[in-house]
Amino acid sequence: DYKSVTMGEEAHFYGNAEVYWRDVPPTVDGMLGGYGSISNIDLNGSKAFLKKLIGEGEGKTGTMCALDCGAGIGRITKRLLLPLFQTVDLVDVTQEFLDQARTYLGEESKRVGHYFCTGLQDFVPEPGRYDVIWIQWVIGHLTDEHLVKFLERCQGALRPGGIVVIKDNVAYEGVVPDDVDSSVCRDLQIVRSLVAKAGLRIVHQEQQMDFPKEIYQVHTLALR
Repeated sequence: DYKSVTMGEEAHFYGNAEVYWRDVPPTVDGMLGGYGSISNIDLNGSKAFLKKLIGEGEGKTGTMCALDCGAGIGRITKRLLLPLFQTVDLVDVTQEFLDQARTYLGEESKRVGHYFCTGLQDFVPEPGRYDVIWIQWVIGHLTDEHLVKFLERCQGALRPGGIVVIKDNVAYEGVVPDDVDSSVCRDLQIVRSLVAKAGLRIVHQEQQMDFPKEIYQVHTLALR
């Protein structure tokens, strides 16, 4: 029957990704697939994006607690989230990365609330906990159905006025599979349709500029 085949494929898709990441060195370069040099450009773009949405005033988002999804060793937590939020939680499928994060984050790691070791397809964030849920370079590891369900759970995990941010590669057209790390890259229209299916709307959107020409376009979407 069709269902058991796709469940088998699904297990394969997630299992292969876990195996891939298990062999990746727990470094910034490892997190970025050899593109460690773009980390500063990436983080500066993210900071400018987030600063438009957080703080005091009408329609702004608080700075109590953030969640870093697919956090790896905490590259984004260290340079983007901990400087802006009182508490940050990390979730990643690879325990070795989370172990390394404690060292990598240094003294500031005392403001980490939780380290969750699980895939996002299985992760249930605590309702009403987060001002910002940051999901970067990881949605390609979720099936469409699991992405929609995860975004729905994220919506329930937001504090009043909170936002979900997706920052990810965008394909030119359709869905492009990557067999190396067992992921997919979707075009912007598909990402938008999955966001809408999850009952979220895009409140702000930007393209990350100044990345090397040979890599995918990267777009950042703030969702409520």
